[in-house]
Amino acid sequence: MKIGQNKERARESEIKKERKRRGNRKYGQAKFRHAKKGIYSLMMAIVVVIIFATLILTAFLHKGQSSALIGSFGLFTMILSVIGIIIGVRGFRERDKNYVTCKWGIGCNGFVLLSLVIMFIRGIV
Repeated sequence: MKIGQNKERARESEIKKERKRRGNRKYGQAKFRHAKKGIYSLMMAIVVVIIFATLILTAFLHKGQSSALIGSFGLFTMILSVIGIIIGVRGFRERDKNYVTCKWGIGCNGFVLLSLVIMFIRGIV
């Protein structure tokens, strides 16, 4: 009897382990975590958007008289946004992750980079 009970307990513990491994999601799929590099890309995008908004506000308040300061920070912001895009693209290489943060980070960084490039080209012409 004890041998049969041990087999039954072992079977029950295996079933519990399998349920725990699968998680309690629909069809047994565990919830994915966000990609770490996607989170870094999104944080960099937030920083870039804040710097970009500050540059626009500063240029507006100084009525265009702080061009060297704005230009240097604009170039720095362009470099940061390119780095954010690269980090976001590398975040897609992580397996079994949620890539929403990668997509948002790439989108925000790309928008700021495009805006800064358009302003730079418009300023030259």
